[in-house]
Amino acid sequence: MRRLSIICLVALVALVTKAQTHYEGTIAIGGKAGVTLSRVNFNPNVEQMMSPGMTAGVMFRYIEEKNFGLIAELNMTQRGWKEKYEDSDYSYRHNFTYVELPIMTHIFFGSERVKGFFNLGPEINVMLGDGIKSNFSYQDAATIDYFINNPRRIEQMTMKVKNKLDYGICGGAGMELKLNPKHSVLLEGRFYYGLTDVFPNHKTDIFSSSNSMTVMVTLGYFYKLK
Repeated sequence: MRRLSIICLVALVALVTKAQTHYEGTIAIGGKAGVTLSRVNFNPNVEQMMSPGMTAGVMFRYIEEKNFGLIAELNMTQRGWKEKYEDSDYSYRHNFTYVELPIMTHIFFGSERVKGFFNLGPEINVMLGDGIKSNFSYQDAATIDYFINNPRRIEQMTMKVKNKLDYGICGGAGMELKLNPKHSVLLEGRFYYGLTDVFPNHKTDIFSSSNSMTVMVTLGYFYKLK
């Protein structure tokens, strides 16, 4: 997966270099906002549900003449996980707030007014902070009847974050509607798979892996500069 990230990045650089050499491209800037659903892939497994969050940011796009281009974004995104408790009102959610920088190839098709597109590329994330929302004393979970009667992993609830720098692969698809020569709106669904573990992963640690996985749906706007 690390090699795949490097290959994607090299391909993107080559694409931009080629575009600048052979084509006169178009440039657009814009913004986006939307919702996220995320989880952490623990090994051993932790019973959980997708955790809801929000994302928003700014976008830069360079497009070639032949249906290819490059998109770079700077976003604030909420991720994390939400514990799943059967037949219980207990609630526990661990939230992470990231600044993310995806750099993606942009492939589009369709008419002049309505286009479909695919985006794919590497992404780097920096965690700004994390927080826990719970309706019980999760530090004392081992003494609560529910957890005594329902054996499950509880160590993750009090574990400290180890890696605040994350990188991975993201990909998405969507539709863009051109309102006039300068303005357009777009709707995109995107998937992110992290390659870095959030928590310690040495042989003596509890979890051998704890990487993030996120689904995002966003509504965006582009203004054409050139």
